[in-house]
Amino acid sequence: MTEQISIGAYSNAGLKPCNEDSYGIMLPEPVQSFTKGIAIAIADGMSTCPKAKEASETCVKCFLQDYFSTPNSWGVKKSVGKILNATNSWMFSQTQNGQAAEFGMVSTLSAMVIKAGKAHIFHVGDSRISLVRDGKIEPLTQDHILKDFTGHSFLNRAMGTGIHLDMDYKTVPLRQDDVLIFTTDGVHEYVSPTNIKQLALANIDNLPGAAKQIVGRALSAGSPDDVTCQIVKIDDLTTISNPDNMPGGANLPFPPLLENGQILDGYKIIREIHTNSRSQVYLAQPQGQDNYVAIKTPSVNFDDDQTYINAFKREAWIGAQINLPNLVKYHAAKPTKQFLYMVTDYIEGQSLREWMGNHPNPDLSEVKAIILQIIAAIRSLHRMDMVHRDLKPDNVMIDRSGMVKLIDLGSVQVASLDEQQNTADNQLLGSVDYTAPEYLLYGRADRASDLYSLGVILYEMLTHKLPYGRGFKNSYDVKRLKYISALSINDNLPEWIEAILQKSVAKDVNDRYERFSELEHELSKPKHEVYTKTQEPLLARNPILFWQSISAILAMIIVTILAVGD
Repeated sequence: MTEQISIGAYSNAGLKPCNEDSYGIMLPEPVQSFTKGIAIAIADGMSTCPKAKEASETCVKCFLQDYFSTPNSWGVKKSVGKILNATNSWMFSQTQNGQAAEFGMVSTLSAMVIKAGKAHIFHVGDSRISLVRDGKIEPLTQDHILKDFTGHSFLNRAMGTGIHLDMDYKTVPLRQDDVLIFTTDGVHEYVSPTNIKQLALANIDNLPGAAKQIVGRALSAGSPDDVTCQIVKIDDLTTISNPDNMPGGANLPFPPLLENGQILDGYKIIREIHTNSRSQVYLAQPQGQDNYVAIKTPSVNFDDDQTYINAFKREAWIGAQINLPNLVKYHAAKPTKQFLYMVTDYIEGQSLREWMGNHPNPDLSEVKAIILQIIAAIRSLHRMDMVHRDLKPDNVMIDRSGMVKLIDLGSVQVASLDEQQNTADNQLLGSVDYTAPEYLLYGRADRASDLYSLGVILYEMLTHKLPYGRGFKNSYDVKRLKYISALSINDNLPEWIEAILQKSVAKDVNDRYERFSELEHELSKPKHEVYTKTQEPLLARNPILFWQSISAILAMIIVTILAVGD
């Protein structure tokens, strides 16, 4: 656990026959402490709802339990958003199906995920989260309450009131010794924030007792509602510094340079496939099996570079999260593993770079088939809250059956891991020839950046050139370099493909396709005449032909004038 906390809570039905509040906290399993953090929630079922208790329990249980069941690659916002929207839809459906009377299942919900020194807050209704820091108390949530002309207050937003959930979301940096106080309206409508703060701080070493005293103060003040208070104190909020906390497990020694026939943890080395300054890749065979695998080992040049080691382990962890048809399969590490390395399927075939060299004049249908498979792979990554960031022909393999597989996940951006970054990562990853302008300029890579890289690959497959003559090396290049029409390089291309290429590799993100599905559709649909409307003028595409045409027209005009004069 990177956040060490103290917890105290107390809840009471008060004057009601049944306590309709629910609350809870869930700590992650050790393997999820890095990617998920701590989840906390409080909810208050609407009193006029016949299933008020069930409504509040549903909100809290679904949030706490399902959050830790979402993919480890998903960021907090995506994970919680998916869960709460699904929970809200189900609660609302109970009314629509006639299973609940008048208001159906309705509840407030204030939820929090503590991760990497930050509180992610999700809130709807009038339960409340407050922060006590440096002797002061401030609300972290805003009550969703309206008053009618009679002065009567009512909830205007809650779980289960509509098919679409309108929930507040924000993040708040945390500090050591911060105190977070979760209360339902039965408490904070009868106990002032100042008194809540004083009672919490006076009993800071006994948080269950503090919560009970706050609830007791509300009941003494005449609260007719059920009353709940949950307190969380941040005891130790530390930055990730221990490499053993990084995905991929504890540090292991680097293996030596491997020789043909050598055995590494049950894998027989056949031969070296590839080597560079950062790693070696070997063809290997598991002992007692007929199949082959590829083993990637770290370069001994980095055996004292913790940043490099963490990145190497990170790639292995990312690969373990993925099991998709168009991405190379990473094998789970053996329990007896003695060295730092990773194992993937061995793909018999050729890289897209090699394929391009063997196809100087490729058939458009073959190009489309390859690009559509790459799109399928990238969309699968994006659904997992990942961005590849290093799409290039060298990282695309085509096996003997024609199936495309992406390899090398070392540059992949993962939302859940990025949330752990406490400082900006200014190191650009990937190849400059395929790097999107916004990644170069702002250090931000997203789905649009992957689409740009794919557009460059498509352009190169059809022309064997780059759309701007070369990649962007700096901001000056981004401003200066102009798009080169693919038709001016390969006049055998149909005109409709030009508009697709221009839109895919546009410098401005807003001028590109918004989704890969749009690019996929426009590559796949049979009629492309509409694209000729966006074609560049002939002067831009082929200036020589333009001026030849103008000269021919002028010559015809002169001949006509002379003939008329005669």
